[in-house]
Amino acid sequence: MALRTPVQQLAAHVRSVLGDGPFHLPGGWTHMGAVICDASFHARRKYKSTIRPRLVQLQSAWPDAATVRGFQAHLATESLAVAMNFKSPSRVATAHGITDLLAARGVDTRDDLHAWLEHRDNRIALRAVKGVGEKTVDYIGNLVGRSQVAVDVHLRAFAADAGVVGLHYEELQAVYEEAAAVLGHEAGGLEHAVWRFKSKSV
Repeated sequence: MALRTPVQQLAAHVRSVLGDGPFHLPGGWTHMGAVICDASFHARRKYKSTIRPRLVQLQSAWPDAATVRGFQAHLATESLAVAMNFKSPSRVATAHGITDLLAARGVDTRDDLHAWLEHRDNRIALRAVKGVGEKTVDYIGNLVGRSQVAVDVHLRAFAADAGVVGLHYEELQAVYEEAAAVLGHEAGGLEHAVWRFKSKSV
C-alpha cells in the first residue's frame, strides 16, 4: 500500500474528527483598535474568557478608535495597559509598533489593511515589528476578513495527531491549505475549526 501524503493524512483526520463542516470563517473585527490589540495580546492567553471581553470593552470605551488614526490618537494620551486591563509592557509595545507602522503606511481601516496585506513587502514590514511573527501576520489577515491559515500550537498539535510532524511554518501552512482545498473548505474556515476544537482540549 502506498504511503499517504501529509495532505491526505491531514484531510482524513479532519473528516474523522471534525466531520464535513461547514466550517465558517472567523468574524474578526471592524474596529481597528480591536484588531491591533487582538493580534498583540492574544498569544498564550485564554481567548474567550481573557481576551475577547477586553476587546469588547475597548470598543465601547474607545469607539473612535475604529480607525488606526483614531486608535493612535488615544495611544498618544491614554494608557493601553489600563484600557485593556492587561499588564504586559511587551504586548503594549507591540500594539504601539503595529499602530505606528500602519499609520505611517496610510492604512486606516479594515478594508485598507485587508488590501495592504496582499503585498509581500508589506507583510515583511509588519514582521519587522517586535513581537510580530509569521503566525501573527496571518492571524491579522483573518481578523480583517482574509482566509488564511495561522499556524499555532493548536494547529501543530492537530497535525501531529494526524501523523504530520516536523514541518516548518510555511510547509505546514501549505498542507493545511491543500487539505482545505481537497475537502472543499475555505482555508481560514478549516483553520478556525481546528483551533476551536484543540483550544477546548487544553
